[in-house]
Amino acid sequence: VQLQASGGGLVQAGGSLRLSCAASGGRFTDYGMGWFRQAPGKEREFVAAISRYGDSTYYTDSAKGRFAISRDNAENTVYLQMNSLKPEDTAVYSCAAVRFRTVQSIGAMSPAGSDMDYWGKGTQVTVSS
Repeated sequence: VQLQASGGGLVQAGGSLRLSCAASGGRFTDYGMGWFRQAPGKEREFVAAISRYGDSTYYTDSAKGRFAISRDNAENTVYLQMNSLKPEDTAVYSCAAVRFRTVQSIGAMSPAGSDMDYWGKGTQVTVSS
């Protein structure tokens, strides 16, 4: 499975961005999907996860109420809508895919994302104050 993230950019605090992650080369509905981020000098952290058919989602506490993960299985794409962005959201955001995991278990991986099967190249999100 190949994953390609896009949609990052520079935005002012309080603004919004929508990230996309396009998948190819596999059966998209076999995979739960997650978004992770890594800020300079920090470890990678979990942001959000969605189940194979989108019926379950899970967020890190800092994303709850501001971010929304969704997927379009017809388009083999997962999205991360990010609203009310803060400077501390600045990071490289990456999408990843995994089989046979609940969204809660995706969020609980330690280190973050360590058991994900496939990764896409990240997209930079920079939030200015």
